[in-house]
Amino acid sequence: MREYGLIGYPLSHSFSQKYFTEKFHRDGIHDAIFHAFPIPTIDYLPHLIEEHPLLKGFAITIPYKREVMQFLDTKTEAVEKMQACNCVSIRHGKLHGYNTDVYGFEQSFIRYLKPHHTKALILGTGGASSAVAFVLDHLHIDYRYVSRHRDVDRHILGYADISENMLSLYTVIINCTPLGTYPKVDEAPEIPYQLLTEKHYLFDLVYNPPKTKFLSLGEKQGAAVQNGYDMLILQAEENWKLWNEE
Repeated sequence: MREYGLIGYPLSHSFSQKYFTEKFHRDGIHDAIFHAFPIPTIDYLPHLIEEHPLLKGFAITIPYKREVMQFLDTKTEAVEKMQACNCVSIRHGKLHGYNTDVYGFEQSFIRYLKPHHTKALILGTGGASSAVAFVLDHLHIDYRYVSRHRDVDRHILGYADISENMLSLYTVIINCTPLGTYPKVDEAPEIPYQLLTEKHYLFDLVYNPPKTKFLSLGEKQGAAVQNGYDMLILQAEENWKLWNEE
């Protein structure tokens, strides 16, 4: 029996476990099982791998995309640059790190991208934001990070810094925070939604609920909106390919 899994904390609603369980059933894969591993600290990872000798690979979600780096035996150039990993393949006892968030985000994001979308605000500074920044660099889209904690030295804006003039230039806004995730559906990043227009494009990495408060408030102003569901499917299928490479 081949084992796969997802590590993170908490994991009350695991897209990956549901997706892969259904995939195995749909594709007639009878020798594989997918686990959700809600580990309270990344230090438990070596014990987890020891306890599951049939584990062939695992995905990583909040809050361990950066912390898992210390356990990798090899990593791709992209992972090295981003210092964030969301997919590990285990081959011959070695942990090989990848970032499939990049592929999933880019393929999903470009669907609604317009020529005037040349500047972006990235909300949040966690592991997922590194993949988003990597893609924006590739697409030649300028960006600024926004966080609850303004950091002048790291050029990170605070939410209070988002002005009307800034929003007239930065017409792409990407939420990389967990704000608005079920069950806390009434939460949303504190941006001035009343200043958004039909020229704006809001992308939310959150997929549950399908339309977060962040997206709903943007849509009311005429902005194009997209959630993270398609990104997750694309990323999951890319994980599957990597886990099954020899």
